[in-house]
Amino acid sequence: MSDPYSAKSSTNATPQEKLDLFHSIIKPVKTSMLVSRNTDSFLHSRAMTPVSVDHLTFYYIANVKSGKTKEFENDSHVNISYYDPASTNWASLAGTATVTQDQKVIESVWNPGLKAWFGDLGDGKHTGDKDDPRIMVIVVKPVSIHFWHNTSSKLGFTYEVVKGAVTGDVASPGELMTIENDEIELINGLKK
Repeated sequence: MSDPYSAKSSTNATPQEKLDLFHSIIKPVKTSMLVSRNTDSFLHSRAMTPVSVDHLTFYYIANVKSGKTKEFENDSHVNISYYDPASTNWASLAGTATVTQDQKVIESVWNPGLKAWFGDLGDGKHTGDKDDPRIMVIVVKPVSIHFWHNTSSKLGFTYEVVKGAVTGDVASPGELMTIENDEIELINGLKK
């Protein structure tokens, strides 16, 4: 076996158990890195906090004038990643992004604190409120999720790594999990 770490770190969890663990990893981190591809084919990453995570759909509020819409129109494939330095837990979600200015969608995820990111331009139209024409929602739907959950204490983590280095055995201080498209469809079906 050429990748014993992945084999040893993998677990047999149900889709619901994986979903619960995934949410427990991303919830304390709050801010994600949203990566998209610009029109020159280079990857562009920015720190963004989703305004809502509905099961496995992520919603971000952004400014239409920010240039992000061109990136998503050019290539809808995106990545969302989270890392918690305190626990060393991480998550990476590959998916597709769409952009909407549908007022019902905006109202469903809006909170008044978002106004601070837009400002009032003083023209009565660009007020920074939810009906401002600059407001858009980026909707990200996953096709594949990979995450790692540290199951060891700091001492246990160190022990696993040192033991692996000394004995030649593979260190396994945590669980490596994936939620692939078929499980995502199953999870989304259970939501309905």
